[in-house]
Amino acid sequence: MTPESQWLSAPEGRAWRSYLRMHGQLRARLLQHLMRDSGLSEADYEVLVTLAGSPDGRMTSREVRCALIWEKSRLSHQVRRMEQRGLIIREVNPADARSSLLRLTEWGGEVIERAVPPHVERVREHFLSLLSPAELELLTRVGERVLTHLAREDEVDPPREI
Repeated sequence: MTPESQWLSAPEGRAWRSYLRMHGQLRARLLQHLMRDSGLSEADYEVLVTLAGSPDGRMTSREVRCALIWEKSRLSHQVRRMEQRGLIIREVNPADARSSLLRLTEWGGEVIERAVPPHVERVREHFLSLLSPAELELLTRVGERVLTHLAREDEVDPPREI
């Protein structure tokens, strides 16, 4: 490996550092607003949105875990906290007694219905509205290209079960 290949070029470094700073600051700002606007943490929001996006508001724990790319213990702790607050419930999975179904409660559905509009508005305010349609399309293509690359890599060398 040559010394040059060990470091990012100036344009590469600028792009990478800009992406990292943008991601970190944007995420922090959106999470601050999410908590202030709805009282939900990022994890609460992610679980509620995932369940709300399913046809009947329920999914297996494994499906939720895989959709969020979370470890089993993280989801388990999060589910316990959300159950205590009445946002979701755990049910026996009739198709597989070894697993459980997570279901959005009526209260959890109401909470996420109220939380989504201001959160979406903040995403637009702090990110999407700053991009032209062409930039939005380019960002989408770049994201999809990176995700496709990572998926192909996973086919060759699958990640461990999380």
